[in-house]
Amino acid sequence: MTYVRTGAERLATDPTLAGGDRLGLITNPTGVLPDLTPTTDALSAAGVPLTALFGPEHGMRGTAQANGSESDTIDPRTGLPVFNTHKVSGAALDEVVAGSGVDTLVFDIADVGTRFYTYIWTMYDLMAAASRLGLRFVVLDRPNPLGGTLEEGPLLDPEFASFVGRFPLPVRHGRTAGELATLFGFDLDLRVVTMDGWRRGMSFAETGLPWVMPSVNMPTVETAYAYPATGLFEGTNFSEGRGTTRPFELVGAPYVDDRFAPALNALGLPGVRFRETWFTPTFHKHAGTTVHGVQLHVHDREVYRPVLTGLSMLHVARTLYPGELAWWGPELFMDHLWGSDTLTRCLDAGEDPRTLCPDPVHPEGRLLYGGRV
Repeated sequence: MTYVRTGAERLATDPTLAGGDRLGLITNPTGVLPDLTPTTDALSAAGVPLTALFGPEHGMRGTAQANGSESDTIDPRTGLPVFNTHKVSGAALDEVVAGSGVDTLVFDIADVGTRFYTYIWTMYDLMAAASRLGLRFVVLDRPNPLGGTLEEGPLLDPEFASFVGRFPLPVRHGRTAGELATLFGFDLDLRVVTMDGWRRGMSFAETGLPWVMPSVNMPTVETAYAYPATGLFEGTNFSEGRGTTRPFELVGAPYVDDRFAPALNALGLPGVRFRETWFTPTFHKHAGTTVHGVQLHVHDREVYRPVLTGLSMLHVARTLYPGELAWWGPELFMDHLWGSDTLTRCLDAGEDPRTLCPDPVHPEGRLLYGGRV
């Protein structure tokens, strides 16, 4: 099996790669070495001068649900102060970072390859703070679990920028965190501690690295593959499977009937099949109510097109249940997920949203691990 050496492992063996005298580590449970030693412990043991820790959405320990975080605290293992960054931006974030006393921020969190997953935007906001404060920023790079050969979906419209998208990226962006950091183009001292051995076409299994849940509703790599498709259902009154053991693989609603799964399978979407199912969420939408829906099964990741799949599912849901499918969340959350209002306008007009999804292309621009394959 191929073994990928992450940026965190490289820094743990060569502390000079980051530079700086007072380093603040932005991390969560995914910040581990291949043997599952936490990056905090490995860097401290290596003599890296960590002086503060920073947590994203879900918290540094990963205990909080979606849109939640953990309070500022002291890490009992290292004795370092832990600062919450979730829902903190601009001048308030500058105050947090400046108050920590660090001269270098180090990012070590695994992304899942989808624009509306928030960790890359935590990185973006902290890069902006580092730029304003004159601090160095270091990214300890990790694999994109969806690979790096394809991007899919239209670019985010800057008018719809939010914490689920601050920079014009497609929904499936096809880049690593280090590549995104270079693409963002902030005026600062940016260093990417690259991986050894990662190739753009690798599956996550081929990396030889352990899968650690990036968040409480991202339990498996299968979840990560489903997420660019079914994550769009967060903007509707469908349950996206939160409150079950298979979030984002399950979607459904009380009004769904036995037409839904056959209609989806009849589309012949590449690399995916749909199984009729029933489930009862324990929290979030339709908590305690049995809903009818489907489980998404990706059987061929090479040809699977998650954004096309998500648009197709929404189109079928709108066609079959036009009076019942509704938008959910504040300020038309779907527009922020999609990155513009074209999807809601298209569906509300009864049009086919699949026309909004251009053919997948190879990512371009500031790639650190080679170009086309």
